[in-house]
Amino acid sequence: MAAGTGVHDRRFDSGRVCLDLVATGADSGDRERIDRPAGLAEWLVASRLVPHGTPLGAVDETWVARFRQLRSYVDCLMAAQLSSGGADSALEQVNALAAGAPPGLRAVRGQGGVLVRALSAEPGCGELLAAVARDAVDLLTDPVARAALRRCEGDACRRLYLDTSRGLRRRWCSSEVCGNRERVARHRRRVRAVS
Repeated sequence: MAAGTGVHDRRFDSGRVCLDLVATGADSGDRERIDRPAGLAEWLVASRLVPHGTPLGAVDETWVARFRQLRSYVDCLMAAQLSSGGADSALEQVNALAAGAPPGLRAVRGQGGVLVRALSAEPGCGELLAAVARDAVDLLTDPVARAALRRCEGDACRRLYLDTSRGLRRRWCSSEVCGNRERVARHRRRVRAVS
């Protein structure tokens, strides 16, 4: 997944759009990334739910509230999955949203005649919520993907990701950020122990 721009420069590739939505939250010391309509519109493009150039004039505070609510449901479901717990209320909500129709897609000729993805019409909030909710359902019902679900082991980081590493030994959402922090902390502990 390509990195986003603006407030999403620090995005990481979780492996799923539903987990990318969870990563927009204000936990783990980060700031809320979809706190306003412009932030949500930017995330919709950065996450590739909508192609660049898609009109998103309808995005408003209601959309922000609905996406943040879906984010809390998905986060609850993933936490329950990792702890072998239940989250039936969140599951009901995600299932209800997933039952909606996602935005219609079509292939159109872009620059140089290359086929690119476009939406059939300007997307509605319910359609985009349905696309994210379906991704969560797909993840939770796919035994291989479900077995690869992990939470970052970094201090104060709660990000979720799919571990697709060889041997399934990935520990951090980002080796460059959380992994590096852990290595620096480990080095400092060793230096203090020697002193």
